[in-house]
Amino acid sequence: MLKLLYFAFPALLISYAVQAAPFVIHVAPDGADGAYATLAAARDAIRAEKSKGALSEGAEVRIHGGDYVLEKPFVLETQDSGLAAAPIRYVASKDETVRILGGRLVEGFVPVTDETVLSRLGKSARSHVVQLNLKEQGVTNFGTPKGGGLELFFDGQRMTLARWPNEGFTHIVDTLDVDRVVHGQKGSTTGKFIYDGDRPGRWRSEPDGWLHGYWFWDWSDERQPIESIDVEKKVIAVKKPYHNYGYRKGQWYYAYNLLNELDVPGEWYLDRERGLLYFWPPADPTTVEVMVTRLANLITLKDVSHVTIQGLTLEGSRGTMAVVRGGENVRLNALTVRYGGGSALSVSGGKQHGVEGCDIHDMARSGISIGGGNRTTLEPANHFAVNNHIHHFAQVKRVYQAGIHVSGVGNRVANNYIHDAPHMAIGFGGNDHIIELNKIHDVCLESNDAGAMYTGRNWTMRGHVIRYNYLYDINGFRDKGCVGLYLDDMFSAANMYGNVFRNVTRAAFIGGGRDNTVENNIFIHCKKALHIDARALGWAHGHADMWIAEEKEKGTISGIAYNKPPYSDRYPKLVNIIDNQPKAPVGNLVARNIFVGEGWKDVQDTADPYIEYQDNLTDTDPMFVDGENHDYRLKPESPALKLGFKPIPLEKIGLFESVLRASWPVE
Repeated sequence: MLKLLYFAFPALLISYAVQAAPFVIHVAPDGADGAYATLAAARDAIRAEKSKGALSEGAEVRIHGGDYVLEKPFVLETQDSGLAAAPIRYVASKDETVRILGGRLVEGFVPVTDETVLSRLGKSARSHVVQLNLKEQGVTNFGTPKGGGLELFFDGQRMTLARWPNEGFTHIVDTLDVDRVVHGQKGSTTGKFIYDGDRPGRWRSEPDGWLHGYWFWDWSDERQPIESIDVEKKVIAVKKPYHNYGYRKGQWYYAYNLLNELDVPGEWYLDRERGLLYFWPPADPTTVEVMVTRLANLITLKDVSHVTIQGLTLEGSRGTMAVVRGGENVRLNALTVRYGGGSALSVSGGKQHGVEGCDIHDMARSGISIGGGNRTTLEPANHFAVNNHIHHFAQVKRVYQAGIHVSGVGNRVANNYIHDAPHMAIGFGGNDHIIELNKIHDVCLESNDAGAMYTGRNWTMRGHVIRYNYLYDINGFRDKGCVGLYLDDMFSAANMYGNVFRNVTRAAFIGGGRDNTVENNIFIHCKKALHIDARALGWAHGHADMWIAEEKEKGTISGIAYNKPPYSDRYPKLVNIIDNQPKAPVGNLVARNIFVGEGWKDVQDTADPYIEYQDNLTDTDPMFVDGENHDYRLKPESPALKLGFKPIPLEKIGLFESVLRASWPVE
């Protein structure tokens, strides 16, 4: 039996084991029983022990339950690293909730008595709206309404900055002029447009009104301040700089940061000059927790190696909650990351970092970002994001805020469950990533021409394996259509194998790219399940022309020496691309797929001659074990098996129980 010896020192509890026990420090919110009261103090104690030449067996910081309110981010640097055989771990005590708070818990709301303020509120709101002086609560930096500033959470729910309409959008009636036409869509580059109705007339007295809109394309949103409102001509003008793509008739927007639109429970407004928060609480604010976001981020690891952060709950930052830069073998395990004004977790550079078993939700921006590896040498980073539950994210910045974004070379995204988001679930770029066994549904809820999994516009970003993922119920904003797996603008050489798509518009989409494989997938009632076009032979030729011109001048494509090692060795089909009809969708293979439902093939006529089709099952019952209940295993007599279809490991898709998470929520 392992024998433990204990030594007590002021403000320190240390336990040593005779056999290979780590140095152990305890942290508790009140610093009771000799424990440290802060993570920073525990870190400094470990530094002191290391300076003595101790910690040959590593160290463990056991963090006991309670709230730890940070006044500044907790930072670990190179000197705080462990060793492969002696790691350092910051771990929540078993069965205890440890909250690391970057926000401020506030209280003391009082009725509004200022008649000037009351006169700007609707009659129905005046008796319900209360106020709080944030400066007296120690919060003085408010940020801007554009995004990334102060956010308000009430009983674990994000509250709404006062807006109109209260839900959804209104529409641009028309633009004042037309000075651009893109793909047949007419629009204006000037930030002035005609509105409908009389509501905007109420906003002229507002000192800092804003609009949030999808101004030209259904996949590009932006927040812009109001410059003026002409009630005679019914024209709204926004301030420069105008939206990059311009403005178009029929596109949607809403107005916000307007005190006189504070008219329903859950809305709030901040007088940023005086620091006064006005709020219509959904319930008695003295009975629940009210928090405003404050710090930019909570935890930063800079060039740190062999360190684990595990079991903590992170809340209340305005930027990214936890950031890993450089280093090696850092683990962010079993974290609950929620109620943030920015993104959840970011890993960049270094190698062999992992994010595993985390529960991420109610974030203003993205979930997890992992990037690392060298695109010049194709050296992989071997980072991974595995077994994470990511949902209800991108609540403020709506598009291109992925549940998981992976970049660089040689990283893995697996067994994640991603749902309920306005735009993409997984975004990727770089080379040689594996994206597998993920379950995704109900994304792209507020965007069209968007992809649940998305990448695009680079001939040299090759080698991706996208296999055994399950995507379902993905149809775009107002069911106008989006994409399951979207290889946009000539993206090439992705291997789509063994995925299941159900009720997904244009489930597999190849936008003019080359050398892609669509093999051994199941498509069930997907509108236009397979899309392939030859866009570089037509309207998108400009991108290809640019790459060809670069190759002629510099001998590179997108800055990559594509026809020399390591690229010539790793991607032999890339070597002769310039001499092999570079703008054509050459080399795409569609083989041994199961298509159930009508309209399986949406392939452009100019692209079709370049596509190789082999042994696909269409217009034939594949003989699922129980298709009505979404059991897509195949019966032994299935005709697809006779065509060479290989069984998909359906039981392995999605979240799994692990030592990090005893159980996961049921869908």
